[in-house]
Amino acid sequence: MIALTSSPLNMLGCFIILLLLPYHSLSADPDPLQDFCVADLNATVSLNGFPCKPVAEVTSDDFFFDGLSKEGNTDNPFGFAVAQGNVLSFPGLNTLGISMNRVDLAPRGINAPHSHPRATESIVVIKGKVLVGFVSTSNVYFYKVLTVGQMFVIPRGLIHFQYNVGHSKAILLTAFNSQLPGAVIVSRTLFASNPPIPNQILTKTFRVDDDVINSIKSKFA
Repeated sequence: MIALTSSPLNMLGCFIILLLLPYHSLSADPDPLQDFCVADLNATVSLNGFPCKPVAEVTSDDFFFDGLSKEGNTDNPFGFAVAQGNVLSFPGLNTLGISMNRVDLAPRGINAPHSHPRATESIVVIKGKVLVGFVSTSNVYFYKVLTVGQMFVIPRGLIHFQYNVGHSKAILLTAFNSQLPGAVIVSRTLFASNPPIPNQILTKTFRVDDDVINSIKSKFA
């Protein structure tokens, strides 16, 4: 038997082991405990995720989704459309820790600054020329102009955007390491929350007067 001592080296070793032991659990979604768990979106039980559909009722259609094949309608002020392939639209993703979106951008269209609190995002351009970027917690702006086949990654939780700098429509596929990554859209969160954030908070934050804040809020009414 090896005798354990309380030497600084042994204590350091134990500390490192304690740090590393839970590391596998730091992924965006927990590991599944079965082959699959097709989400029962009609279940009345509240879980961190969704209960499983009975295995006897699962079919091949539960593992199929064609929502990303459809062109999005970009006729809006942002020139933007998103088709979400997450667990809410594709229940077969439940417990698998992945999802994917299709983003359509008109010329000069933008997927406005936002963040995903539960996932890292990888972006691949399928068509067009797109400026993508994010800002780190150190307030450093990282960006690239992507063309077809090129990829960019957005670390989890950081504010980012996509902007079509080309002269024709752009299409992106975005993948996440979560079945439901969530989205916090900066402008909508600040100026269109329910109930609204008090104007005195926003005027002091942005160093402007009420008229500016009210003007911005009116655009999101």
